[in-house]
Amino acid sequence: MTNSTQELHLQSLSELASTLHSKKASAVEVAQHFLKRIQADKTGAFLDVNAEASLAQARSSDARLAAGTGGCLEGVPIAHKDVFVTRDFVTTAGSKILTNYRSPFDATVVQKLAHGVNSQSGAGMVTLGKLNCDEFAMGSGNENSAFHPVRNPWDATRVPGGSSGGSAAAVAARLTPAATGTDTGGSIRQPASFCGITGIKPTYGRASRYGMIAYASSLDQAGPMARSAEDCALLLSAMCGPDLDRDSTSLDVATENFSAKLTQSVKGLRIGIPKEFFGDGLAADVRNAIDAALKTLESQGAQLVPISLPRTELSIPVYYIIAPAEASSNLSRFDGVKFGHRAKDYTDLVSMYKQTRTEGFGEEVKRRIMTGAYVLSHGYFDAYYLQAQKIRRMIADDFQQAFALCDVIAGPVAPSVAWTLGHNASDPLADYLADIFTLPASLAGLPGMSVPVGFGDALMPVGVQLIGNYLQEATLLNVAHQFQLATDFHMQSPQRGAAL
Repeated sequence: MTNSTQELHLQSLSELASTLHSKKASAVEVAQHFLKRIQADKTGAFLDVNAEASLAQARSSDARLAAGTGGCLEGVPIAHKDVFVTRDFVTTAGSKILTNYRSPFDATVVQKLAHGVNSQSGAGMVTLGKLNCDEFAMGSGNENSAFHPVRNPWDATRVPGGSSGGSAAAVAARLTPAATGTDTGGSIRQPASFCGITGIKPTYGRASRYGMIAYASSLDQAGPMARSAEDCALLLSAMCGPDLDRDSTSLDVATENFSAKLTQSVKGLRIGIPKEFFGDGLAADVRNAIDAALKTLESQGAQLVPISLPRTELSIPVYYIIAPAEASSNLSRFDGVKFGHRAKDYTDLVSMYKQTRTEGFGEEVKRRIMTGAYVLSHGYFDAYYLQAQKIRRMIADDFQQAFALCDVIAGPVAPSVAWTLGHNASDPLADYLADIFTLPASLAGLPGMSVPVGFGDALMPVGVQLIGNYLQEATLLNVAHQFQLATDFHMQSPQRGAAL
């Protein structure tokens, strides 16, 4: 490996693309560089690596680069959260019930980032492998994976956040320049905050859910995770777009070039500060980092506007009624009949169902399935599920009233920095409460992102959450980019985790 390729993991997506298009390094060299780093990794971020498949993709990228037909990110590596099905890699959704499952097709998002969908040209990225996650995306710390927890690269004794903890840890540890994640109640934004990277959840329906293993269908949304807003803009432009034939929830909205919209000054931008996000439950170290970030944006010409999101606290019970209800339906397909794990010892069909699901599902998944079945049952549907849906509509209305006063909403992603592994093991409700600031935007289907803004206690990363109105991803990315032009928090690497 030449001197020019020894530090490829420090380059941004645009820099890697330039390196590849200028022939300073080949796609095979780039893939080999990252595969070598993955081989030495100790965070537990990856669940499946297929070097042969990755290098075959890289060789194809080199051929397209030589022919001048490569995509915008041709040959640049990426890794996918293990809820996106892939032909060349095992897909488990972090669950024993899907051990060694290999899909016959790729998810739309995977196709778009690779070589296209329905004969359309794709970005041309090379897949490095599949990333660890909480089982079926159910969790806030990546400790619910059936295989092993992921460790935060900044401190191996702490969680990376969840459920996209493997994605966040892999990007932070420079094992991959970019990763896909999914966000149901904050699972892109919270791990991005805990690991000091940038991540964005687009408007619900912006990215196709085809081939994304469902947790809660009315909430799940795919999004990119990378070092910077500039990198996320490149990824989001490639992965979004209508997929109406295969995803009924896909929005019929033309794909945007988000990178071209990163040039606007924030002067005059109205940033709403919800009072409910800055109460007693917010740790002082997190608040200090966010306050400093808001002052930076003020110095760039933005205006801070006090607003209210009065039903913020109700988002927790509403989410933990609606999401488990949908999960109880979505996960009924995992019964040992068509694919995945099947129990060896059973007496009849019902016995096979019960034993397979008992063996295959983890405790948190079982807890949410049971909760969902309960709230959907006769006698409780009206009292719980129907009421939760009504309050969900009110939460969405609260945002629209707020956006009459501001252009963007800013606040914390989580009440604290990343906690230690096992800290909430005996109290699953503590994990639920940690989602209080991310759940409202998810319930409303709004775009939201996490941007690194500094460090809290034990020098652990802190992110600020930016929330926009529907289809306003470009505004969020621009605000984040302008902030990152003035700061270098997104460039920091976990030096203390170098031993990992």
